[in-house]
Amino acid sequence: MGIMQTHPRARRDALFAALADPTRRGLFEKLTQKGEQTVAGLTKQAGVSQPAVSKHLGILKSAGLVIDRRSGRETHYRIEPKGLGPLVDWMTLYGAFWRDRLDKLEDLLKRMDQ
Repeated sequence: MGIMQTHPRARRDALFAALADPTRRGLFEKLTQKGEQTVAGLTKQAGVSQPAVSKHLGILKSAGLVIDRRSGRETHYRIEPKGLGPLVDWMTLYGAFWRDRLDKLEDLLKRMDQ
């Protein structure tokens, strides 16, 4: 069973774990900024070996953040926007939480000023 078919919490945890590594974040950012790229192209920019880049891309793929396609002997990677869904959901949940807390703090401060 792939990560996209698992429990939402497991998907979110995989996403956070994948993005926790600075090299993977860098690869993800490069793909976001420059669009689809080959492993060789990403390796030139990453400052780590090709096997390391491939391993990092595999983790990003398992987390649902990138997809790949083969073209001859090259593998091309690009961002999978839907992969960020668990992060957006998590941020939405905590955004509502903090808005509620800040509203309550504002009310308290107004009452204290009276």
